[in-house]
Amino acid sequence: MTILLISRIFAIQIGLVDKPNGRKLHQGHIPLVGGISIYLSMCVMYFFSDGYLPHSTAYLIGASMLLIVGILDDRFDLPVYPRIIIQALVIILLMVDGAHLYSLGNLLPHDILILGWAGYIITLFAMWASVNAFNMTDGIDGLLGGLTCISLLGLSICFYLGKQNNLSVWCLTLIAIIIPYLLLNLSIPFGKKFKVFMGDAGSTLIGFTILWLLLLATQGNNAVIASVTGLWLIAIPLMDMVTVMLSRILKGNSPFKPDRGHLHHILMNQGLSSHQTLLIIITIALLLACSGVALEQFKIKEIISLLLFLSVFSIYFYLIRKLQLTAVTSEAVKELRTHDSNINQVIYK
Repeated sequence: MTILLISRIFAIQIGLVDKPNGRKLHQGHIPLVGGISIYLSMCVMYFFSDGYLPHSTAYLIGASMLLIVGILDDRFDLPVYPRIIIQALVIILLMVDGAHLYSLGNLLPHDILILGWAGYIITLFAMWASVNAFNMTDGIDGLLGGLTCISLLGLSICFYLGKQNNLSVWCLTLIAIIIPYLLLNLSIPFGKKFKVFMGDAGSTLIGFTILWLLLLATQGNNAVIASVTGLWLIAIPLMDMVTVMLSRILKGNSPFKPDRGHLHHILMNQGLSSHQTLLIIITIALLLACSGVALEQFKIKEIISLLLFLSVFSIYFYLIRKLQLTAVTSEAVKELRTHDSNINQVIYK
């Protein structure tokens, strides 16, 4: 909490704040320091930790690069393509150190699906997806922090059951680091005066961290879960990102063009408050993560787990698209009524 409060003061002095605009409806200039405080706390935790963390040096170098680029983006609003290039370089650095997707597990009838050289390409896209999936969820108070804690808790349980205690403790410590941010983000206990946001620096750092931990959990001789189980642990950020980008493409827009088509936007358009929306999304994410862990522990075949996940995603995509189209229709009707009313006023005059 101390690091967070100090970072907050520093951010205000240099103008590292989030200002309201057409897509951001908060009031006032909110310091973007969640990522900075999490990174600094994580560094302290790392240097005082006795436990071994695989590929930790490459991870920390990559995390530092993402943080710097994220801070610059928060301050100066960088274009999307330079950010993607830096993210790719960071991911390549981690792969060069040996952390990448070797296989997708027992998805074949009687064999393991080995990826070979294609594993590097899939890892690149998977980590890019994770970084941006968590970035995209940062739309209402508490959502990014809450979803991150669920993913980390699921990973901690899986590492513990797999007798990887150092990694299990690391995940729990990360949760402890995120909680102070989560409290201030939700205006607890000091009210809105001390409110903070995560910023792109934090959301990309979190996405990178989660995927690094998923690689450690699913790949190599020390793997503790199947690759498909990792999908369940990040289900909401992943499904939201894919649905939003596909929806943008179907509209003829760039998949990177910002809009208000995310799950939290859609639920709030249905009349729900931000707190109700947060509770619903967190509950769904928790249920999906628990489902993934349960399928893993009951040793359900990986292909069945994958088919179940794809079924859940299909239902999710259908429902979200239906709500999006309903919202567009309602908006069109509203505009038509406004247009007719204006015509009537002219006629009567």
